[in-house]
Amino acid sequence: MRHQSILIGLAGLLLGLPAALAQAPGDSGREQLGMEPRQTSPLPLENDTTEPLPLDSEPSATRPAERPGMDLQLPEGWNVASPDDIGEPLQLSVENAVFLALQNNRDLAVQQLEPLIAGTFEAVERARFDPTLFGELSLQRDSVIRQSPDIQQEFAVRSQSEVGEIGIRQELPTGTSLELSISSDRSDSSRTLEQFGSRAGVSLTQALLQGASIESNLAQLRQAELDTLASVYQVRGFAEALVEDVELTYWDFVLAQRQLEIFREALAVAEQQLEETRRRIEVGDRPETEETSARAEVALRRQGVIEARNDRERARITLLQLINPPGAGWASPVETEDAPDGEADEPDPVTDHVTLGQRLRPDLNEARLQVQRGELEVVRTRSGLLPRLDLFVTLGKTGFARSFGESWRDIDDSGFDLAAGLSFELPLGNRAARAESRRAGLDRQQAMEAVGNLAQLAALDVQLAWLEAERSREQINATAVTRQLQEEVLRAEQARFSVGAGTALAVSQAQRDLLESQLDEVEAAIRYRQALTTLHRQSGTLLVRRGIEAPGAEEVVLR
Repeated sequence: MRHQSILIGLAGLLLGLPAALAQAPGDSGREQLGMEPRQTSPLPLENDTTEPLPLDSEPSATRPAERPGMDLQLPEGWNVASPDDIGEPLQLSVENAVFLALQNNRDLAVQQLEPLIAGTFEAVERARFDPTLFGELSLQRDSVIRQSPDIQQEFAVRSQSEVGEIGIRQELPTGTSLELSISSDRSDSSRTLEQFGSRAGVSLTQALLQGASIESNLAQLRQAELDTLASVYQVRGFAEALVEDVELTYWDFVLAQRQLEIFREALAVAEQQLEETRRRIEVGDRPETEETSARAEVALRRQGVIEARNDRERARITLLQLINPPGAGWASPVETEDAPDGEADEPDPVTDHVTLGQRLRPDLNEARLQVQRGELEVVRTRSGLLPRLDLFVTLGKTGFARSFGESWRDIDDSGFDLAAGLSFELPLGNRAARAESRRAGLDRQQAMEAVGNLAQLAALDVQLAWLEAERSREQINATAVTRQLQEEVLRAEQARFSVGAGTALAVSQAQRDLLESQLDEVEAAIRYRQALTTLHRQSGTLLVRRGIEAPGAEEVVLR
């Protein structure tokens, strides 16, 4: 009975371990980094065939279902109105453009599958500790010619046997290999009576040196979990870059639209000035050479209209590609609802942005995860430097009888088998293990150097972005003053021309200077908005400032 208790206890251990190892992908990696485990996995492994509609597709009456992958929680109250037909203008605010991009952008849909793919490698590594059911059934028939020593005659000895075995085995993180099995056999021959045998046994192999460390045995699983987390940070970084691209393109479209309006107004003024010059030439108030400069100014303004219209179209189709709105086509017109503010607040101190960037930038956190992964590789390869010394124990209860049922009832008797011992193995020189361990140490050192380099580059990017935001902010007031002064200069030249003291060339030059100042003023206001967007992305806070919740917001701290 004591032997039976041992067998039952080991069987319970085999069956109970999978539940203890069943964790959501990435949870153990989050525990290593001091993060809270996910209550529900944001990476459901499920089939999904929903795709965003291409721009040249027919309008859909239903909204596309959410894709699996990165869970992007948008702020409450965000909604977007899609055009009823391809000819109706698409009304867009900055928020709605970002909303559409996060819902429909095809590049983002591709990137969102990366955590799901990485999660499958977790399942593969976790499966190393899953129990394995095995079985075997064999039949054997023999016929042997033998010679009797007594009568010196040959005779045939025929025998037959059937063996069946079933069991379960499992590898444990402790370096233990367990196997529980039951078997039964039947043997019969022309010289002996039919006999049945039964056996229930368990075997245990425990690594004492190489492979005995739990940390080493779980290293590859932990690395797979960190790879899943790293893919989440990659998706977050891509989402931030996408939001930045959408906002920059939106404001490029607003700028191009405003520039087109300014050029059209300037063209109308230039044409009016040309008519005024021709009228004065007809009455003899101006020489005919004055018409040339006025016509040149009209041609220059038409050239500006063509360029501005082309810039607007380029920005429009680029914006449509980024947001990929359902029901829209490449020719769909876009109307913007937001305009740049004339007033600009001073950005937060650059040190605050640098500090946030060091904590929250997805690429930095991903690099820190690579350091963590390298440390696990060092732990794994360090175990390979040790010789392999294993303890093995095999224990079984046996029974024999002339029938199948009696052989199992006889298993409670004193029949048993027991074997124990040690096995040792050490490659001479152990060069492969030494090389792997050295490579793991160098890879970890390289990853740490990469983190330091990336942190320095991140600080540089943040400071350059802050300087650009500050320059753009100061340019807003400066360009406004310049435009006001150029308006006064133009009025003065027009007054001089009306009384015959000025020339058409001077008026054209004043109009050109006013046009440039108007363009500079509009561009300064928009460039400041774009510079702030870039600054927030460089500091890793763009999604947070837009109220978008997404995985990967936690800081990875190296220990």
